[in-house]
Amino acid sequence: MEEGSTMSFLQHLEELRWRLVRSVVVILILAIVIWWNQTWIMDHIFISMSKPEFFTFDFFCHYLNFMCIEEIPVNFQSTTVGGQFSYALWMSILGGFVVGFPYVFYQLWSFVKPGLKDKEKEMVKGIVFYVSLLFFLGILFGYFVVAPMSVQFFGTYNISPEIQNNFTISSYMSTILSTVLYSGLFFLLPVVAYIMGKIGLISSGFLKKYRKHAIVGVLILSAIITPPDMVSQIIVSIPILALYEIGILVVKQVERKRAKE
Repeated sequence: MEEGSTMSFLQHLEELRWRLVRSVVVILILAIVIWWNQTWIMDHIFISMSKPEFFTFDFFCHYLNFMCIEEIPVNFQSTTVGGQFSYALWMSILGGFVVGFPYVFYQLWSFVKPGLKDKEKEMVKGIVFYVSLLFFLGILFGYFVVAPMSVQFFGTYNISPEIQNNFTISSYMSTILSTVLYSGLFFLLPVVAYIMGKIGLISSGFLKKYRKHAIVGVLILSAIITPPDMVSQIIVSIPILALYEIGILVVKQVERKRAKE
């Protein structure tokens, strides 16, 4: 359907339906590819995170003399009949969504774009690229920084020598998958700030006013999701605070353009 054409409500619903169908098809195709390689992915992408040879541990230990760990003393087990199958399926579908995120967002954006004015389209030019870039940066940050720190901390934490860490595969995968996905979504904060600034829900002055509160909140969040040491908290906090500052700059740019108009 061309952007300049007039569409009825039912035609809009039909277009949205087909865009969602195309997105689901792409996700399923990618999920099948991941399912086909599930053993390699599980061993080299997820289980490897509990090994001292994992990239994050090796990098920080070699260059910063930090997080130099031995084998994390955990044993993995599945306590339900369909435990391994269900998490292999969940891993495949979620992985398909992550890999296919640019296409999914492009389909949603293509549905919204015709309803915007020419000036609005010009202001958000390249949004698919920037949103995808931020999302994947968040995914990488979650996978290489937040998730390994969480695994290292909870895997080595021991309240008593009499207690062993026997993680179920469900709890282990839930920690990694949720951490990585939430990190990817959290990195979209500048985009959310732009949209909220565009519709007038927030202003750069509001964000500056509550900057100190945001810093405290980020430090508390970092203390929760990282080991209890200052270095880990700083490593996690800096990118999040940088996103907050970028959000202020984005909203300020929106305000400038609004003032010119």
